[in-house]
Amino acid sequence: MNKEDLINAIASQAGISKRQAGDALDAFTGAVVSTLKSGETVTLVGFGTFKTAERAAREGRNPQTGEKIQIKKARVPKFVAGKQLKDEVNTK
Repeated sequence: MNKEDLINAIASQAGISKRQAGDALDAFTGAVVSTLKSGETVTLVGFGTFKTAERAAREGRNPQTGEKIQIKKARVPKFVAGKQLKDEVNTK
């Protein structure tokens, strides 16, 4: 499912226009991104938690040349699925 498919599904299930669904999706993703940028977590009970984790600096290799390179430390986004989401995915 891509973004357009998701917007169509939201519009259909919520009984709103595609434009309103797109605006709602953009607002949601914007709120999640700004919250993660500030170092906080976003918890949707039953669905999951969006958070960040620190990735340490490390040494890597350029796959084309084999040359050693230094990879800087980074803060990366993570998503941990909630119990209800896991249960829903595993039911037939």
